[in-house]
Amino acid sequence: MPSVKMYCTAVCPYCSMAERLLIKKGVSQIEKVRVDLDPALMQEMMQITGRRTVPQIYIGERHVGGFDDLSALDAGGELEPLLVA
Repeated sequence: MPSVKMYCTAVCPYCSMAERLLIKKGVSQIEKVRVDLDPALMQEMMQITGRRTVPQIYIGERHVGGFDDLSALDAGGELEPLLVA
């Protein structure tokens, strides 16, 4: 299973929903980058993703986007193949 990295904050409901969906799909380890603890990490996230909102999720080297993007991948049957690639 490829690594999963999620830029998130402590009080973000979309971050929690993304984490629950990933766990439901069998992901046992998520590298969480807490952008609320360090402004430099927020800047890093915005620079590499081009987005300002959390969560921002990477599966392996692929940026899949936020919770809505992750959910759409799941609905379209495209999430599980990414997680086993």
